[in-house]
Parts: sequence; structure tokens; C-alpha cells
Amino acid sequence: MSNASQSPLSPLPAPDRPEVAARLRDALLGASFTADGLLELLGAPAYAALARSETVPALRATRGDTPLEMLVRLFLLQQPVPHARVANVLPVDACLATGWLKHAGADELAATVDVRPYGGPGGEDWFIVSDLGCAVGGAGGIGSRDEGVVLGVGGASMTLAGITVRTPVGAALDLGTGSGIQALHAARHATRVTATDLNPRALHITGLTLALSGAPAADLREGSLFTPVRDDETYDLIVSNPPFVISPGARLTYRDGGMGGDDLCRTLVQEAGERLNEDGFAQFLANWQHVEGEDWQDRLRSWVPRGCDAWIVQREVQDVNQYAELWLRDAGDHEDDAAQYQARYDAWLDEFEARKVKAVGFGWITLRRTGAAVPSLTVEEWPHPVEQPLGDTIRAHFDRLDHLRGHDDAALLEGHFRLAAEVVQEQVGLPGAEDPEHVVLRQNRGMRRATRVDTVGAGFAGVCDGTMSAGRILDAIAQLIGEDPVLLRDRTPAQIRLLVEQGFLDPVR
Repeated sequence: MSNASQSPLSPLPAPDRPEVAARLRDALLGASFTADGLLELLGAPAYAALARSETVPALRATRGDTPLEMLVRLFLLQQPVPHARVANVLPVDACLATGWLKHAGADELAATVDVRPYGGPGGEDWFIVSDLGCAVGGAGGIGSRDEGVVLGVGGASMTLAGITVRTPVGAALDLGTGSGIQALHAARHATRVTATDLNPRALHITGLTLALSGAPAADLREGSLFTPVRDDETYDLIVSNPPFVISPGARLTYRDGGMGGDDLCRTLVQEAGERLNEDGFAQFLANWQHVEGEDWQDRLRSWVPRGCDAWIVQREVQDVNQYAELWLRDAGDHEDDAAQYQARYDAWLDEFEARKVKAVGFGWITLRRTGAAVPSLTVEEWPHPVEQPLGDTIRAHFDRLDHLRGHDDAALLEGHFRLAAEVVQEQVGLPGAEDPEHVVLRQNRGMRRATRVDTVGAGFAGVCDGTMSAGRILDAIAQLIGEDPVLLRDRTPAQIRLLVEQGFLDPVR
């Protein structure tokens, strides 16, 4: 990947003046330049349009004279603002001296970076700093296509923040930090946060994000993948939204990993295991190739390092044409002349053809370091809506796996279970039929799974309130349906294990 220092991007604010960042933060908060303040000012439609890189509704909503309208135009819409108006709201001299603002004409000021208000999970008012034009959307929207550009908050960033396990930890690593959003989240529950990036400009901006958000400083290190991490360093949490795009070459630092195919994601996953402490989590967003003649699930299983449980969820699959078009548009290449666009499109398809790639998958990879003799490995496809944040759901998934691994069938039947919150039962069949064709249990929380069960499974789940053992419940069901209780005990544990693994039933510990 190219070094961002060679890119003609604008100078950034000074990173070593935290007192100025604190004064600027106080001024922004005083003017209600927050996520809630923006929503109230702009209204939901204009706020949503801004997230799609459409600025016209926000420009129309900020034609007044209030301090908040001025700050939106200055920091989010890149509009020059009269010096006198800015001076009434911000510490202008300090912001000019440290590079947060610059002169734009005789009597106007402009921002040198985007600053986007962002609401933390505990109600915190945070600010994500990024390059001009990149607070929202991709580089092909209102932003720059410079190779070292640092983007702000996108859908992928928010997805990773939502799925991350948020238990208190001693040491966390944000690998490929970008604008610093994952490091900012980690600072809430980690004693020590290390943030790395190949792009030195990203490290600079991460420092600004943390300072402007009032968060503790992170240990910022330059380098690719785990290169900046010392051999003796391990972590309780590793998170990464890497440049996972499978592309021909490495034209754009923020998205292109510089390795062939999906090698960057594979390498990241394989090397993470030895960097984790016992029971530590590593969580990534990733792309992977669907190769002709190869099972995509087997491909991902081969990535999982020894000594780690894994839960891999494929959320989306695109054929190679859709995939190329998505990222060509993200970079704004569709706005170039037709011949150049076609040449770049051809280059993507040539790359896929050479690797026999027919489609590309996107999803989440979660590893957990375990001492178990036989680690658990789940690779599945779940493209349906889920309820974010999912960090607690993911943590509970691995806790349930530990329980199942530690209980054989006899011990399982001695255990007690409770139906998970907001699970409903649906009966499917012809109208007026005496019995349903099948019964479906459906979750209204977390992964929002649905699974088919037989009448025994439905009856078992329905009476699981933690008071009776699984074996006693099965004995009662056997008596009701006239079945041999011994045979029912023999054939039902597999169904109970599936319901526990998928989160329909919780063990009572």
C-alpha cells in the first residue's frame, strides 16, 4: 500500500495540544453540536440523506444564523463561514494556531477536517474526525479519492462496533484504526488501548478523535497487520475493520489491502490466535472468495488458528459483477470517462477470472482463545435482519458452547433450562387442519433466528422455566404422548443442544 505522506492531502490539526481540543469540545457541546442536536436540527430525512453523502437537504436546513447551523456548515458541509460568526462560538485564535481552522478569503474561516458528532453507547457525546468531505459516505460521495484519505464513520465501522464483545478487559488492540472509532469504543472498557495503522495520517486522526471526544489517549503505532506488535504482547480483545476489499492492486489505502485475493483477511485471522490471551476475543469484518470447485465454508474453516473457538457469519454474497460495481462506485470511478471506467471494470473481472472466483462473501469473524481440547467451529450464512448491538449475544453464544462442551447427554438431561426472552412459537399448516405441518420457534431479539422443531421440541421449550430438569420434562412429555420415556431421552438431547447453541434456551447455572 502507498504511504499517505506522499498524498497531497491538507495539513491536519496539531496532535500535541490536548488543551485546545478540550476547549473546542466544550464549545461544540455548548452549541449542541451532538448527534441528538443534529437530528433535531436537520430532521430525520435530511439526517439520513447526509449518511448517504447527499448534502443538499442539510444545506437547506442550515440557512439560519444559529451557532449549531454554523457548526454544521463549517465541520460537516465544508462551507466557509464569516470569521465573526465563528468567533462568537469557538476559540478561534487557538483553533487557527493549532490548525483546526484556516483562513478562507479575507473574512471567512474554513475547517481543515471533518468533525462528525457521534453518540456513544452510554450516552457519551463523541466526535469522529476524518479528512475533509469524508465524515459520511464513501470516498466517491462528497469525499476525496486521494490514496491516503481517512474516512469517517461508515456502515462497516458501526457494524463492527455493534458486534464487539464489551466486557471489561486489560488490553485491547484496534488493528487498522482509520479514524479511531473502534479505539474510542474500546477506551470505555479497556485499561490500555493500542491502535495501529499502515497510514500515518490515520494514526494522527485517531489521536484527534480521542482528544476531541474526551477519551484517554491510545498507544498509536504505525505498521501493517501485527507488525507493530511486539512478540511478547498479547491482548484480551482485538478488533479490526481492515482494508478487506478484494481488488486488482492497492490504489486506495482505506479499502485495498495490497495482498492478492482474500489473503489479507486470511492472514489477519490466522495470526490473531497467538496474540490473544486465554478467553480473549478477536473480531473482524472480512471479505472472502467463493472459488469454483471449493466449499466457501471449508475455505473459512482453514483460516481459523489452532486453540481458538470461532463463529463466522456470512451476511451477504455478491457475484463478481455486483462486487466490482459496488467498489467502483464507492471510489467515484463511475464519474470518470467511460473508457477509464471500463478499463478498471475489466481489471476487476480479469483478477476474479484468474483466481476462478465466482462470488465474494462478506461477514463477521469472531475468535475466542480457548483451552478446550476440541475447539468449536461454526460457519454459517445468516443474511436476515439482526438486532444491534450484538456484543452480549456473541458473548452468550460462546458461554453456551462452554456449557454444552462440559456436559455429556446424561449431564444435559440433569440440567435446567429457561426459554430465552422474546421467543415466540409459530404453527404453519393449512387453514382448519387439526395439526400443524411444522412448528417454528422465532427469536425477536439478538440474531432473530428461526428454527423448525417437532412437537416434542416445541413442548419442551414451552415449559422450560428453570424449575424442572430436562429429563423430568421429557418424562412428562413421554407420558402425555404415550411414548417410551427411555427412547425419548435417547433421541432428544441433540435437539436440546441445537436449541441451546442457537440461543433459544439458556442453561440455568
